This record gives sequence, structure tokens and C-alpha cells, in this order.
Amino acid sequence: MEVKIISKENIKPSSSTSQHLKIFKLSLLDQFISFPYAPIVLFYPMNGSISSIPERLAVLKKSLSETLTRFYPFAGKIKDDLSIECNDEGAYFVETRVECCLAEFLSQPDLMLVHKFLPCDLINLKKSTAGTYVTNIQVNVFDCGGIAVGLCISHKIVDGAALSTFLKAWTSTARGCERVIYPNLAANSQLFPANDLWLRDTSMVTWGSLFTKGNCITRRFVFDASVITTFKNQATSSTVKCPTSVEAVSAFMWKSIMAASNEKNGSPRPSLLTHLVNLRKRMVPPVSDYSTGNLLWIAAAECITNTDKLELHDLAGKVRGAISKFDGDFVKKLTSDEGNVAMVESLKEIAEFGGKNEVDYVGFSSWCKFGFYENDFGWGRPLWVSSVGLSSPVFLNLIILVETKSGDGIEAWATLDKEDMNMLVSNPEFLKFASVDPSPLVI
Repeated sequence: MEVKIISKENIKPSSSTSQHLKIFKLSLLDQFISFPYAPIVLFYPMNGSISSIPERLAVLKKSLSETLTRFYPFAGKIKDDLSIECNDEGAYFVETRVECCLAEFLSQPDLMLVHKFLPCDLINLKKSTAGTYVTNIQVNVFDCGGIAVGLCISHKIVDGAALSTFLKAWTSTARGCERVIYPNLAANSQLFPANDLWLRDTSMVTWGSLFTKGNCITRRFVFDASVITTFKNQATSSTVKCPTSVEAVSAFMWKSIMAASNEKNGSPRPSLLTHLVNLRKRMVPPVSDYSTGNLLWIAAAECITNTDKLELHDLAGKVRGAISKFDGDFVKKLTSDEGNVAMVESLKEIAEFGGKNEVDYVGFSSWCKFGFYENDFGWGRPLWVSSVGLSSPVFLNLIILVETKSGDGIEAWATLDKEDMNMLVSNPEFLKFASVDPSPLVI
């Protein structure tokens, strides 16, 4: 599959940013995630009854320009780890042609090729992002007229919820909606002001202790509505009376990965699970869902019990217990004078347990309930919303949970050691519930 670059340009905001807003200060929590971008690709089929490709591209560019005026830091460049220079240089915008049909690619998508639809190199990452564009977009036009819109927005200013807000604002502007979405750009830096880089340095040590060396591979596992109902029933207990879909799927994946490790090593090993938690609705009072930046923290659950004796409700209880610690009092503590100490202690505890050689680690991040499948530029909703496949000698055991197009299923994008992955996909008990790399055209 060849992806040819047709053009590169900057899409500048439709109105200039005021002089007093030229430097945008990042928050303390914006230092937490070390990965430079939040990548996502949305695939749209061609609809013969609507506008031509040139007209669609014109709509994308005009609406992006208008959206960047409201999201003015997104039209700037990274100044350093503490700030963005809001210089109105705009978003880096690439147009390509893909020499195949969208249906052909989606019939059996190669996850390792998805990165070709993105405007940034996620394989050969630079140590510093200073001087790079905050917003990078690539619009890929297939031979059939289908379009894949790939975004790499700096993780310094978006987490999953903030990425969703930007996409909702862009697509609603493209459709000409009367209701205009404005971001809350100030809440994060006001709640978690930053004057130095202590959290960046501390979190890099923590993440570094959890990285794995070896050969990794990314696979997609899809769980439909009936399977998730089964998981929820099995995950229900006196401590977790109504497990969520994310809790149930996380518990099942955790149990399955521990079983694969058990088989590979010949004996059970302790395991650490982490889950990134959106703090917006957990703040007291809650902050706007349209708040940009990284308003998240990391929940952790430990398991040192023999996996053969664990039931799904045991692990679901551990997941619920870890996430439920993020109540109003804890989040209030994070924004108080005790916040720095609480963050350090939290990261230190994770690193001390998860960094041990005999301990397995798996991290979860949920994109569910963010409405990525609602993003309609005027030619219908996306046929598929994808993460990115990874192949690297140093990696995190990471699982990204994404809702299916129907909204009642979940795709788990799992990046694991190849040997662990082979154990997982050869487990009959796992395959009873998981569809492995199914075509997005049939789910």
C-alpha cells in the first residue's frame, strides 16, 4: 500500500491571537505523559451523493482554520516543557493519495501500516519536541474516494478527553452547526500550575521502570455486546455490584495476560495493572468536559495471588478499588499544598512494585465514552476509529480500549511481547470470547 504525499501546508487560524495570549503555560499534569503525541485515525467511506474530494478538502481546511481561532494554542509550536508559543503558524496539514480502496484496506487492516496515515513519525521519535507543531493533521484520500483523517496532537495539551473536544469542535464547525464548542483552556493550569519540571523527571523514572525490552506486537481484540454482558455477570460481586464494561473487559484482559505469563514462565508471577483516570468529573466541583490539557492520573492495582485461583470478580474488584480511590477528597488533595507529595508517593509506589524483575506489568487507557464515532464532517460518521500498531525493542505492555462503531462493543488494542501475545492468541479460553483482528467492516 503506497501513500503518496500530494501537498504540505500550514492551516492558520482565521483570526490572530491577541498579544497577551502569545505564551500559553502548560500545567503540572501536562508533564505526566512522556509520549509526545496522542495519535488517532478516523476512516470515512465515500458517499456518492455528497461533495467531491476538492470540496471536502476545502471544508476541512476552512473549518480547521476557524476552530484553531478558538483553540489558539493548537495553532502554535512547543516552546519548551513548560509552555507553548502561540505564534499563529497554524496546524501542519498534509494531503496524500492512497493507492488502494478503503474497503480493501479495511477488509484485513495491517495495524503496522496505520502509522502511514499519520503526519508524524512515531517510530523514530526525537528526545525533545521543542520547536515542533502542536497540531499535525494528514488527510489521506483513497482511490475510491474514502478518506482517513490522521491526527497527531501534542500530548502536552491533550489527553483523550481533550482530543475528543477538539474533534467535536472541528467537525461541528465543518457541518455549520449553530452551537459552537469553546474549550476551557485555563482550568488545568489554574488547578495544577507548574514552575519547574519535577513531575516530568519523576514520571520519566516511573514510566522507565515499567518499560519492557524485547520484541513487541500490536493486535486488536474485539468483544461484542453479548460477551461484555457475560463478563459483567462474572465480574459482579458484593464489592462490585454493577461493573462497567471497561472494568469487566480490563479484568478479563488482565486475567488472560497473567495466564499467558504463567504458561510462559512455568509459574505464576505478581502483576501490576494501571489505568489512566480522567479527573474532570472527579474534581470538586467538577470541571468542564471541554477542559483541555492532561487532567488525568494513574490508578494502580496489584495481584500476587495464583491466577488459577482467581475469578473475574476478584480482578474486577481490584480494578474498581484502584479507580475508586480517585474520589473527591483524593483529587482535592492533589490540588492542595499536599499535592506534590501525594503525586510523588503514588508514582514511587508504582515504580517500586512494578519495576521489579519478577513482576509483570500491563497498562490500560480507555477511549470509551469520548464519542469518537460521533465525529461527522458532513459526510457521515467514521466507519472505523483506530489507534496505532507498535513495533519497538523497548515498549510498554499497553492496552487501549475503544468503543466499536455500534457503541455496545469494545476493541482492545494490545501491545505485548510477541511470545506473550502468541500465548494469548493460542489460549482456547481467551478465543471463546475475543475476536482477533476482525475487519472493521463486519463489527
